[in-house]
Amino acid sequence: MKAFSYERARTPAEAAAAAARTPGARFIAGGTNLLDLMKLEIETPAHLVDVNVLGLDRIEPTDAGGLRIGALVRNTDLAADRRVRRDYAVLSRALLAGASGQLRNKATTAGNLLQRTRCPYFYDTAQPCNKRLPGSGCAALEGYSRQLGVVGTSEACIATHPSDMAVAMRVLDASVETVKADGTTRSIALDRFYRPPGSTPHIETVLEKGELITSVTLPEPVAGTHVYRKVRDRASYAFALVSVAAVVQRDGSGRVALGGVAPRPWRDAAADAELPRGSRAVADRLFADARPTDHNAFKLPLAERTIAAVLVDAGARA
Repeated sequence: MKAFSYERARTPAEAAAAAARTPGARFIAGGTNLLDLMKLEIETPAHLVDVNVLGLDRIEPTDAGGLRIGALVRNTDLAADRRVRRDYAVLSRALLAGASGQLRNKATTAGNLLQRTRCPYFYDTAQPCNKRLPGSGCAALEGYSRQLGVVGTSEACIATHPSDMAVAMRVLDASVETVKADGTTRSIALDRFYRPPGSTPHIETVLEKGELITSVTLPEPVAGTHVYRKVRDRASYAFALVSVAAVVQRDGSGRVALGGVAPRPWRDAAADAELPRGSRAVADRLFADARPTDHNAFKLPLAERTIAAVLVDAGARA
């Protein structure tokens, strides 16, 4: 691990200003992803801004009837919150499907959204990776790509986003609230938060230099049966090959988002409209522009079957 300097911010605006004025600065809270990357020298921040004492660890109702989830709310606490379990069950189930209990006790809401890909070539510093070293190439394109993306990718990167929580947040139409270095704030719909990889896969979100996530806002609860189904190589502590977050109404309508298949949580309003017609119609919409490799083409039928299982599960619960 390379040497770095450290400071503890006292307010969100102070944290954003500190990160903006210091070259190579990063925020640190739970550190469950960042510290691992620093040990491998994949991430080499020159300065860490500790945000743990900013008071962003509360879950509060909004005037619009939703919930505001502080950026520092730990995954365990969010999954166990009575309001989340009752009104946003898909989110609670997605969180419990991720990582281990020990990691969920430390991992934060904002950190979960910002975690880096688990592409093996990103983690192997002997291999070219445009996400790790821009312009170096993508070893995954000609390499072993079983766990990587099949849709929404580019010629520069086929990595997937690893978060379970983000998939559930996407199906719930969450928004990300931030503060910038100049103290101004903004709200970013989650469907606009992640940038497509294009030719710059190392720029993963629309956040500006120093911009700090302060909370995630959920709109009023969505009625229907909430389901999260994750298909992975082992039953725990593994990332999704395919995951499906869905809210399904009694008449078969609803909404669906996928994980494990793209650089960001994958959702399409046109696919939502196809839910009453069944899993094949939904999958055809979601994967209309899919570009799988020989190693991960199995994800297309796997996703369709997982959507089908979710619809059966939702019907049984309804």
